[in-house]
This record gives sequence, structure tokens and C-alpha cells, in this order.
Amino acid sequence: MNRNQIIINKLAQRPYLTDGGLETALIFLQGIDLPHFASFPLLQSESGREALEAYFLGFVDIANRAGCGFVFESPTWRAHAVWGDIMGYDADALDSINQQAIEFLSSLRAKCGGAAAAHLVSGCVGPKGDGYVVDHAMSAQQARDYHLSQVTSFAAAGADMTSALTLNYPEEAIGIVMACADVELPVVISFTTETNGCLPDGTSLKDAIACVDAATDSAPVYYMINCAHPDHFSQALMAGEPWLQRLGGLRVNASRLSHEELDNVEALEDGDPAELGQLVLALQQRMPHIRVLGGCCGTDHRHVSHMCMAH
Repeated sequence: MNRNQIIINKLAQRPYLTDGGLETALIFLQGIDLPHFASFPLLQSESGREALEAYFLGFVDIANRAGCGFVFESPTWRAHAVWGDIMGYDADALDSINQQAIEFLSSLRAKCGGAAAAHLVSGCVGPKGDGYVVDHAMSAQQARDYHLSQVTSFAAAGADMTSALTLNYPEEAIGIVMACADVELPVVISFTTETNGCLPDGTSLKDAIACVDAATDSAPVYYMINCAHPDHFSQALMAGEPWLQRLGGLRVNASRLSHEELDNVEALEDGDPAELGQLVLALQQRMPHIRVLGGCCGTDHRHVSHMCMAH
């Protein structure tokens, strides 16, 4: 059985939860400074690891009590070359930190007792540039070359899969899928959308998914949408077309604000956790193939708890 099928089989057995908006929760709720919105440096201090452990195990407790699996998503969204260079991490240091991240999450999974076998450890990949703006556009081959080192680190450390979050144009997604195929690591591709339900480069979700599937021999296990409020993309999911079967997860924003507006706020935009849970429920009732639920900017344990109740 190939590794993609193992994950598909796990998702068929139970619903899955993942975490919320890691960076916004740490910054606004715990007062932790995250230069350049990067959480991976926390792995290098005892206090940082303690903060991460408390954060993740809080979500695991929600999942365990609900009988759900849990996807541990590594705090490595910005642990790659462009952002590493800005923060003074060379290639060897990034390789070390990405492997440490997977080993750290694997150790947390081991603390889950009998539930551990259901949980997954995923290496998180972020875009080369800004998550909201296509400012470092690459060809698929350039993206493959750029992201290969990070996914190689994840594979070496024993990750179950990679999740590429907040992608805003198809070519980078194609390159990441190709890089993961090079190291035989299952991959999930997650696009973000603007308030009109399209990617920041103007591509529709339907076309973006079709483009990636058509361009890659080893297709993603499933696709997700992240860093957008359900109101921003729910209309794009109304048609009931076959491509929607490829959508397996949602990591939603707490706020209805646009990406541009969120970039300029100075306080936590956490919305209404109960309402968000109901909106997620409405989507999942229409699309039961969506098996992984979690949050993104502005969300925390409250929001995922309500999604779990909705589940």
C-alpha cells in the first residue's frame, strides 16, 4: 500500500482536526514576539517549546475527547530559504530546524497514548513570498527546486506527510507536489482565496486544482482551503461539480476581513467562534468528503472546539 493510500484510509475511518492560527494565537493571546511572523525559532528555546507543546496538546485534547484524529502541523511555515536568510539561518540551520520540528511533534504524538496511532505528523510548507500577494512568482520547476530542501528535511525526520499552506498561484503548488514526489512524501495542497473566492492571482479554485492535478504524475492526497473566511469561498463550492471531491480540508479565518485589511489590524480579529463552527458545519453537510477541520488567522482552541461540536 502506498503512503497516500495509508492517509486516505485513516481519513476514511474518522474525522480529523488540526490546530488554529498558531502565529496569531501566540502573538495576540500569549504576547510572544514572532519576528517576521515566524514561529519556528521557538523550537530553539525551552520556553518556546513549552509554549508550542501547550498550544498543540490543547487541540489534541479536543480531538481525543471527540474521537477525532489529529494532524500535527509543524511550525515551519517560514522555515525556508527566503525567510531563513532574512532571520540569519543558513541552509544547514534550516535543515536542522525543520528536522527538529518533525521530531518535536512526533514526541508530542507519543504522549497521546492509545490515540497516537490515529494522529498524523505533517511538515508545513509556506509560500516563498507573502501568503496574500504573488510577489515571488516562480515556474513549477523553480518552485520544485526551491522547496526541495525543506521537504527533504521533513522526509528525513520521518514526517507522515507535507502540507503546503496559503499558496496563491498554481505553479508554486505544482513545484511543491513535484518536490514531494522526489522524496516520496505524501502532500496536501492548500490554497488561499480572496473575498471573491478566487486565488490572489485571479485563478478560480476549480481551475487551480485542475491545473495541479493535470501537471503532476503524483497528485496531492487532497486539497484544502486556508486563510479565508467561509463567506469568502462558500459560493465557489456551491455548484456540486466533480472537482469538489478533491477538497478534503478547511482551515478557516475567524474574521470576514479581507487579506489587505487583516495585514493592517493591530488587535486580534477573532470573530464569533460559535458562528464560525456553524458555518463550517453547513459546508461539511454539503460536502461530507471534507474530513480535516481547523483554523487559520485569528482562531484558537475555542474556534476548533466549535468546529468539533459542529462535526
